[in-house]
Amino acid sequence: EKLGRGSKTVDLELEAQIELLRENRRKYQNVIKLAQALANQLSQIMQTQKQLGDAFADLSLKSPELHEEFGYNADTQRLLSKNGETLLAAINFFISSVDTLVDKTIEDTMINIKQYETASMRRVEYDAYRTDLEELNLGPRDGNTMPKIEQSQQQFQIHREKFERMRNDVSVKLKFLEENKVKVLHNQLILFHNAIAAYYAGNQQQLEQTLKQFHIKLKMPGGESPSWLEEH
Repeated sequence: EKLGRGSKTVDLELEAQIELLRENRRKYQNVIKLAQALANQLSQIMQTQKQLGDAFADLSLKSPELHEEFGYNADTQRLLSKNGETLLAAINFFISSVDTLVDKTIEDTMINIKQYETASMRRVEYDAYRTDLEELNLGPRDGNTMPKIEQSQQQFQIHREKFERMRNDVSVKLKFLEENKVKVLHNQLILFHNAIAAYYAGNQQQLEQTLKQFHIKLKMPGGESPSWLEEH
């Protein structure tokens, strides 16, 4: 078998895995972008709810005949804003975790892939050269051609072994990356789903429990005041 011609078939599975990784990375980046847009929109809604709650509270004090009506609307908007803080913390944690997966873990594997692809391009040259050498071997051999043929074959063998090591390294990297990716995304997708579901169901207790489950703490302005979770 001529290695240069046979390698294309051998590498098809690995090439497919690499292409799938690139495609998934683009899709994950899009998810991060959309989740960030959702977080920004939620933050704006929370600010509006807080302002609306303050407006209702002010009117409750100044409108005795509608004190209760304005009052419970103020409480509702303030509660929605507080629940929004909890949901926002969950979404930001989701974004941060997936971003780390894409920009650190996957990118680290992509560096190895680029090295492998560079070696692969060089190997094509060596494979083609070896084919030429095999054809030369069919011709007459003399004191001038034999040393050149042996030297070229030796160099090709060295580069082929280097390429094989790189290919094996990439295969191992992809295997571990897949295992890590599944673990990370499994946890983050559960977090995202549970937080969103609890928020829109109005289940404050479940929303708080979701953050505790994933050890997420709310960040308050100034960093001195206790979080909403700590107050309850």
